[in-house]
Amino acid sequence: MGIFSFFTKEKKESLDKGLEKTKESLFSKLSKAIVGKSKVDEDVLDNLEQILIESDVGVETTLRIIERIETRVARDKYLGTSELNQILKEEIVSLLQENELEERDSFAFPKGDLPYVIMVVGVNGVGKTTTIGKLAYQFKQAGKKVILGAGDTFRAAAVDQLTIWAERTGVEMISQGMNADPASVAYDTLKSAISKKADVAIIDTAGRLHNKIGLMNELSKIHNVMKKVIPDAPHEVLLVLDASTGQNAIEQAKQFTAATNVNSLALTKLDGTAKGGVVIGISDQFKIPVRYIGLGEKMEDLQLFNRKTFVDSLFE
Repeated sequence: MGIFSFFTKEKKESLDKGLEKTKESLFSKLSKAIVGKSKVDEDVLDNLEQILIESDVGVETTLRIIERIETRVARDKYLGTSELNQILKEEIVSLLQENELEERDSFAFPKGDLPYVIMVVGVNGVGKTTTIGKLAYQFKQAGKKVILGAGDTFRAAAVDQLTIWAERTGVEMISQGMNADPASVAYDTLKSAISKKADVAIIDTAGRLHNKIGLMNELSKIHNVMKKVIPDAPHEVLLVLDASTGQNAIEQAKQFTAATNVNSLALTKLDGTAKGGVVIGISDQFKIPVRYIGLGEKMEDLQLFNRKTFVDSLFE
């Protein structure tokens, strides 16, 4: 299936609008970096390095990008500053494609025994509950039967918020109320998903900042209990990160990937930040697929992430 086959005009416009602040920041800095320069030289590259780091691409990824452009400058002998945007775009796309991370072209999941189980992790405030609600909506729009599990039982508003999203999207939710055992909620959710022949079960988890041992123990317990019901569960551990926090999102990714087997990422709140470069850094640095990006408040504003489409939009 082609890259843009699932990408409607409306989704493209939403992506372009969602990245406006990042684009404005990036291009204004790039313009200043090349004032009075006709070719890409050492000064331009030094300025570009600083710009990418300030755009929250991250030091490691920035250095890889700069190294690739240096190689290109040495090979081609002369590169004009007028070409810098195109060169930068090409090298970022090339770098991310080399990671060979699987991308999805629809709100579906690998074929196999159902239900497909997604455990959602992340700290409070990143948009975790909202992302779950939007995922439920997208899956239902794709014709899937969805069940939610209210496993964040430690925060007073968490169960209530998920209840609202379940009602808005018209999907069933399993809850045992506040202070219940999250593993017990996950167990009941999977049992219900099997009995009701659901296609997908999405389990919320507590968003507290744990120490690593506490986090690992709690998530391990949920993992183990789910495996008693479905041996391969969870099929997906989705880490939700707030793109507007920039480098803090990268630190959270380090903590959670050390504590549990995260195998997919969602970056939220891209529409409200100039720190959209963090998507590039996280995608490159952690070698974990960025599955979804959040570009607004509406249920339709959760989009599938595609490296080339994202970078194309960023540099248009």
